[in-house]
Amino acid sequence: MNKPNTRNQHGISGKDDRQLMFSLINAGRAIEQSLEEALTPIGLSLAKFGALTHLVEAGEPLSLSECAKKMTCVRSNITQLMDRLEADGLVRRIKDPQDRRTVKAALTRLGRERQSAGAKEVARVQAELRKTLDGINQGALRRALSAIM
Repeated sequence: MNKPNTRNQHGISGKDDRQLMFSLINAGRAIEQSLEEALTPIGLSLAKFGALTHLVEAGEPLSLSECAKKMTCVRSNITQLMDRLEADGLVRRIKDPQDRRTVKAALTRLGRERQSAGAKEVARVQAELRKTLDGINQGALRRALSAIM
């Protein structure tokens, strides 16, 4: 006996729901992979680029706690990320003159240069994505994706 093709209130079947869900997951992965591939020749990962970008946008050294908050990750993860950035010569740790217990991350010249190069690559990937999505109502897509998050 065949199972009935159940549909939700919008007339979408359970199979269509699953396909949409996995399409969104795969699209996110594909965009992330494109970004990672674009940043790799510069010597950055997406996480490193994100941390450097937060430091550039702040315009001043940030405590590791502030970095973790901006990147929405736990302190132990940001510590490991800063260890890698420091080993690469992209940031240096400095003491906070106001609070000796606090350590801040400061960009180095190389870190600023790599972030700038990474920003150009990210912009290139964004332009490619924009071309791919040409003809799709961007506002509707943004609202639909925002509703999920």
